[in-house]
Amino acid sequence: MIDGVEVIPLKKICDERGRIMHMMRSDSPYFTEFGEVYFSTAYPGVIKGWHIHKRMTQNYAVISGMIKLVLYDDRGGSKTKGQLMELFIGEDNYCLVKIPPMVWNGYKAIGTKEAMLANCPDMPHDPDEIMRKDAFSKDIPYDWGIKYR
Repeated sequence: MIDGVEVIPLKKICDERGRIMHMMRSDSPYFTEFGEVYFSTAYPGVIKGWHIHKRMTQNYAVISGMIKLVLYDDRGGSKTKGQLMELFIGEDNYCLVKIPPMVWNGYKAIGTKEAMLANCPDMPHDPDEIMRKDAFSKDIPYDWGIKYR
């Protein structure tokens, strides 16, 4: 685990009509502040990354499809500096991933259908507080290819 990252299992309520998928409540212990809610989609095999927020805490939940979410900590003074964290989240592992400021992250849609990620960050988007890197930047020691284990 990367210091400050939290993975919280989320509740799904299913019946013959469909399902309710909880994500965030203002009375949850992991809620800090509301900034906005937005959705990001990616087609199978597409990589969206890398990016980092200087001040924003992100709260990700994948509501449709599956992604490989990768986090990288290069924060000075962090006890997990230099560590990577790989998570497979979505329909088969429905959870909330809380990503603190200054942790690089990116994701790859996996499987055979479009993935839809919901983000409920603690502040509205500000283009001046985000930094980006190419998905294949050598600055982050990660290979997006499939790992046959």
